Amino acid sequence: MSDEIYDVVVVGAGVEGSAAAYYLAKRGKKTLLLEQFPLPHSRGSSHGQSRITRKAYTQDFYTEMMHEATDIWRQLEREAGWEVFRQTGFIAIGQYKGDFLEDNVSSLKRNNAQFEYLTPVDFRRRYPMLRYPNDFSCVADPDGGILRADKALMAYQTMFKTFGGRLIDGAMVTNIKRGNIVTLETPNATYRGRSVIICPGPWASQILRPFGVKLPLKIVRISVCYWRDRHPGAHDPSVLQPLSARGLAWGVYGVPCFEYPGHVKICLHSGPDIDTELRDQADDKWVIDLMKGFVREHFPSLEPSPSIVETCIYTNTPDEHPVLDYIPGNRNIVVGVGFSGHGFKLSPVVGKVLGQLACGETPSYSLTPFRIDRFPPQAGL
Repeated sequence: MSDEIYDVVVVGAGVEGSAAAYYLAKRGKKTLLLEQFPLPHSRGSSHGQSRITRKAYTQDFYTEMMHEATDIWRQLEREAGWEVFRQTGFIAIGQYKGDFLEDNVSSLKRNNAQFEYLTPVDFRRRYPMLRYPNDFSCVADPDGGILRADKALMAYQTMFKTFGGRLIDGAMVTNIKRGNIVTLETPNATYRGRSVIICPGPWASQILRPFGVKLPLKIVRISVCYWRDRHPGAHDPSVLQPLSARGLAWGVYGVPCFEYPGHVKICLHSGPDIDTELRDQADDKWVIDLMKGFVREHFPSLEPSPSIVETCIYTNTPDEHPVLDYIPGNRNIVVGVGFSGHGFKLSPVVGKVLGQLACGETPSYSLTPFRIDRFPPQAGL
């Protein structure tokens, strides 16, 4: 074991852990970032080429956070020197005057964000490639767009190292010993830090169990489906924005032709429950069958079967809000987990508040919705 003591050790180099490490190193904190797998990898929730970003949320606290998150994405992009965020706009689709769209409008108004609330007639006129019931429309968020996920993750990690941080991959943390100085054991080395941030993704149960913490997390495998455009150009970002659709049987999200030429990404915001280590054994036939019907009904210009199917993992909480808090009884061990499929866009602010907690500071935002004690103690530890 080295005598070296870090100000903060971050466990997990997914987007949330990398964002926290970037924030700390930029502040001049001596920071170590540990990742269990060799980088880059596709075993968690941060890989792939695109994510949606938006200020349109039904909850005020997310819209508030996204103001600063958008600014930090732009700043990170300038620092790294390559595109991270493509501002195409975003549309939330739902029943006109229904709760989903009305809650988006209310949150955007209260946070002084730009938006346009289309009538059903204007919605059909602007998006002729879509087919929804006559009482459906959308809220258009001009500040939304596409995050280049792999480029964003690389930017966090590159700038983290540029600011003096140390990144070690292939270093699975097997034991964390509490104390004024926290000790972290890996198969090849032991590290020490004054504070620790744990961003374990779907491996949360394993790493939190020794602390007596069992969260009601559900690990879900998402089928990331790409559908061929039968009319080239009809679903390009210049005419169709990233979208989220609610008010039908299932929540669905989509990204226009961006990753694979001539293919639109449309995915169910759900999937089969999995064991993290047995992710490839999950049966997703019901997801593919459901999405075939959805695309046939609502995206009639796309081929009704996906050409490409990839996978991603969600770590869901019951209320779909993450846990951003101290481990109970440990003011120098912080956890960020349970991002429920919408954490990537929020990572600049998540990284900041996790870093502030690790430094013993009052966070810039109220973390009341994200407290660990909002869930009753779970049996079976």
